Amino acid sequence: MKDRVILHCDLNNFFASVSLVFNPTLKDMPVAVCGDKENRHGIILAKNEIAKKFGVKTAEPIFEAKRKCPDLVTLPAIYDRYEEYSKKAQEIYRRYTDMVEPFGIDECWLDVTGSVVLFGSGEEIAFKIKEDIKKELGITASVGVSFNKVFAKLGSDMKKPDAITVISRENFKQKIWDLPISDLLFVGNKTKEKLKSLGVRTIGEITFCSDDSLKKLLGKNGLELKAFALGEDRSPVVTPSFEDKPKSVGKSVTRGTDFTNEKQVWQEFLSFGETICATLREKELYASGVQVHIRTASLKVQEFSKSFSETTNCSLTFAKWGFELFKENYSFNEPLRSVGLRAINLKNEHLGGQLDLFGEKKDDTKTEKADKSLYDLRRKFGKEKLKRGRNI
Repeated sequence: MKDRVILHCDLNNFFASVSLVFNPTLKDMPVAVCGDKENRHGIILAKNEIAKKFGVKTAEPIFEAKRKCPDLVTLPAIYDRYEEYSKKAQEIYRRYTDMVEPFGIDECWLDVTGSVVLFGSGEEIAFKIKEDIKKELGITASVGVSFNKVFAKLGSDMKKPDAITVISRENFKQKIWDLPISDLLFVGNKTKEKLKSLGVRTIGEITFCSDDSLKKLLGKNGLELKAFALGEDRSPVVTPSFEDKPKSVGKSVTRGTDFTNEKQVWQEFLSFGETICATLREKELYASGVQVHIRTASLKVQEFSKSFSETTNCSLTFAKWGFELFKENYSFNEPLRSVGLRAINLKNEHLGGQLDLFGEKKDDTKTEKADKSLYDLRRKFGKEKLKRGRNI
């Protein structure tokens, strides 16, 4: 059976690159996109290649980045533009194949097996896509070309920026087996540390481990990682459709400075609620449950969840659900490094609660109408154009 031809396209330094499209005079300066310092989100979200050479890292506090790079220029995030450019890149991909699977806002897999007769080899298609993105969007991409998704992803990570890496069935052992095991897809820090106990430090070394030892250490995931290293990934490129509906929708944040009081958590939950409920409205879904995720300063992780008889996709109502659940379960005996909020038990219909004697549900109905109007206006004029005037 003939090998597939899979590409993985990774838009280089995506947030920073798009921001520089709208700030071209800064292209030769070290630049970082940052969270809002006024809302205590003063961390680096993305950086350009120049800033990277100074050692600026994603997720570090701005003051630490500026200590390394005093001339660092910080720009606010422009999320509407990032979404716009992500969609434009995907439109370019679809000129070459209809089999496109997003992997985050700035990465996609493409199955171009059926396109080689029209556009040339996988490497030739990768070059055309890379040049189209550079010419039309003003940003660059790195593209991995291989016979499966795992190696294509690995290829796009090997050379950056603006590069193409081909990993073939004939050369993959020479090209990747000496790389650190952490470079393999789905190998995080915990898995890497566990594999060290078997003497596994490179991708190639996992192929010499017995199935029994890997299964005992990592369960079926261990066998899957070994198969990946052997080039046996057969997962298809899955094109999502608008009708695909998530089982849950969530958002979390790790701050440069810890959360120390309930007000800070409430402000974050309000922001989470708007993002989460916008997704629910787009998918015509309603939440009938909420889950709160926290990580303390000592890195202890806790999760709490609660179900409701009613459903909502109103951001304020959902944020209140999460905040009340948070207060019921946590009392700030130590600061929090991160917090998260997730809509769970998603339904396809709106189930309202009963009115109480004081008409509380009627007030919620007004809030839901206002929230729907806010959502409609943001869809029309942009998410950044309308913001809450105060925290409730």
